[in-house]
Amino acid sequence: MTTGGVLWSLRSECPIPPRLSPHADRVQEWLVEDLLPGLGLALDGVALERLGRSGLARYAGRLHPDATEADLRVLTALFTWFFLVDDASDGLGRLDPGQLRALRAGTLALLRDGPRLRHAGLTGPLRRLLAYAWREPRRRMPARWRLRFTDAVAHHLAGTWREAVNKTAGHAPGVAEYVELRRATSAAYVSYPLVEFGTGRPLPDPVHHHPLLREIADTGNDLISWYNDLASLDRDEVTSGGHNLVLATAAEHRVPVETAVGLTAERWRASMRRLVELRAAVPPFGPALDAAVAGHLDGIADAVRGTIEWTLESTRYGGKEGHLVNASGRGRAPS
Repeated sequence: MTTGGVLWSLRSECPIPPRLSPHADRVQEWLVEDLLPGLGLALDGVALERLGRSGLARYAGRLHPDATEADLRVLTALFTWFFLVDDASDGLGRLDPGQLRALRAGTLALLRDGPRLRHAGLTGPLRRLLAYAWREPRRRMPARWRLRFTDAVAHHLAGTWREAVNKTAGHAPGVAEYVELRRATSAAYVSYPLVEFGTGRPLPDPVHHHPLLREIADTGNDLISWYNDLASLDRDEVTSGGHNLVLATAAEHRVPVETAVGLTAERWRASMRRLVELRAAVPPFGPALDAAVAGHLDGIADAVRGTIEWTLESTRYGGKEGHLVNASGRGRAPS
């Protein structure tokens, strides 16, 4: 079975129902017509159009289907920022490790200290976009939540830097090393606190760090990351320097990439079964906390299923105008 066929097969096996915000398409129009043109991005018309057609508001709307329209704009702006950073960190013209280290320092300075202080590592359109997107969460959310979110961003950008160092050094990680690194580069841990922003129910730190909830977060992150690795395999064979679970599996087990696709899919299936088991084992935390915990768990589930749906519909990975829409499995993810 081709990679495209595997993606559609895993979608059919996912027990989590898909959800989508009713505001997603209106927010997508706002993103393309208002937000992106006003940022002054150093992108040509083709690149800007590609970013608009990626459907980032629909991705945010799948992960946060209950957010208000105003909050979905904030979430979409944050998603757009992270995708712009991802694009700048990948591909042939990517930022070098030093530039990524400076970007991380500038980003953390803005998140911790606010937009008044300037930092040379974060300037121009990226700074303006993050300052806009961070305004409402910074105003509304408690200090402990802001610290957790900032720590998650720090972890993500440190992973992005580490991957860049690996590529510069020609180091292709083994499977265990890659899985741990991928949990950082995926930004899933960044998206989880945003569920609390969307619902307005931040978790207390002891609940957030509960071992069972942490394992659920890790498992959800793996499911998101590995599905993305399958979707981006063609591109990653050229640009990732081995930073893809399929490629790491093929190298470590000395099997063809086609065989490693099947092994990765089986690993994904096992983790999905584990996620179902873990969610069923979550104990009650008490009347004052159960709604917030349920919202957090639903948010992780929505992130897993939302990533599947968006991957198959977005032009970023070949949906709609690309190849992944071919449900027969004869298509492939475009480079």
